[in-house]
Amino acid sequence: MLKASPFALELSKLLFDNMHKISVIEWEIYISVEERDKGFEFDDEFKLDIFKAVFDERDGHQSDGLDYRIGRKKENLSKNNLIVKPKEEKMKNKSSVQISALPLASADKMEFIKAANSSFERVFESIEPENPELVRKMWDAEKYIDEDVLTPDRLPIDRDYALSMIDAFMFGYVMELAVEADSQAEDLN
Repeated sequence: MLKASPFALELSKLLFDNMHKISVIEWEIYISVEERDKGFEFDDEFKLDIFKAVFDERDGHQSDGLDYRIGRKKENLSKNNLIVKPKEEKMKNKSSVQISALPLASADKMEFIKAANSSFERVFESIEPENPELVRKMWDAEKYIDEDVLTPDRLPIDRDYALSMIDAFMFGYVMELAVEADSQAEDLN
């Protein structure tokens, strides 16, 4: 993924977002047939343009595969299957800690930094960057929390939800660091 073009990355995201229209296998078959018919291999930009024109911007096509989205079918709407919201009294008893001001208190800050470092290590090991030393040098847990997770525009925010956001945004953040590290390594050579 580190060496994928921006077009291939965008196409991957669109394939994921539109799995209900076409599965990845169906897409690969579609493209291979088109390439065979046209007599040349398509580049990533051309594949992206095809996908946008044929599948992304239209709602007509429906995949023959299973739909990953959660749907509501009429037979599933019986009283036994409905989700019942808790009564307001029970919800009032459950208190959640809110973060309403920045910077974080030191105890909270330490917990957020610990969670960020743990998440970073997990993602770092899974992507195996080409320039691991540079990626580690650029990693700053406090900066990540302050600039990507807890921004003033997100306040007030539930503390547990904010902690979960650390993991949610980490993959993309580490990928950006890895790409930047590759760019810096190229400049040094």
